Amino acid sequence: MIRRPALLAAAAFTAAAALSLSACGGGDGDGGSKDSEKIAGADSGTQRDKSPSPKASEDGINRPEIKLPKDVKNVFEGGKTGDPKKDAILADNERWLDALIEATVVDSGDHPALKFYGSGEALLSAADYIQGFRKKNMSFVGTIRYYDREVTFLKEGVAAVTYCKDGTKTYPKDLKTGKVDRSIEGSASDYAFVNTRVQKNDKGVWQTDSITSITGSKKCVS
Repeated sequence: MIRRPALLAAAAFTAAAALSLSACGGGDGDGGSKDSEKIAGADSGTQRDKSPSPKASEDGINRPEIKLPKDVKNVFEGGKTGDPKKDAILADNERWLDALIEATVVDSGDHPALKFYGSGEALLSAADYIQGFRKKNMSFVGTIRYYDREVTFLKEGVAAVTYCKDGTKTYPKDLKTGKVDRSIEGSASDYAFVNTRVQKNDKGVWQTDSITSITGSKKCVS
């Protein structure tokens, strides 16, 4: 039985996970898949025929729209840091996480935001994570909380973003029946400490390009 949408595990990065990201679904990351065909199945209430066109944001960057279903939420704790550069990095990290969850729970022909905010190993890990749900014909509903978020500058155009992740308020959904299992109780394994590397691309976007996580980290278990 599938548990909660546990967290991206950097140790799972493999070339076999490089499936097509143009048709994604959901998973709890049970390893890479050699399947590159279109991933079928999803809640019909969240299906979209085509992705919205990018729209210019306040910073002048044409960003693809990200739209999560009403029964799925990402909650990011912590306000602005007072450092415009750190704030921009945290904002793009939020968009990356929203894009990842959108690609996991929404059945669509394309998920442009995933490639817009991610690159390299992070995309391989995302593909593995998403395919894990699809192989089980599962999705999830509920709220994922992100907290204790920090930015550390590594060198020009490169930084680390660390945060804690709490998935205790998420519940698996069977895509065949549409049923949600809310009987699962939260545990230490639903928490993780996540360390990501972000790099600024030529569009001015801070893309996530690698991820490591420690599931059940005492640093994050509340």
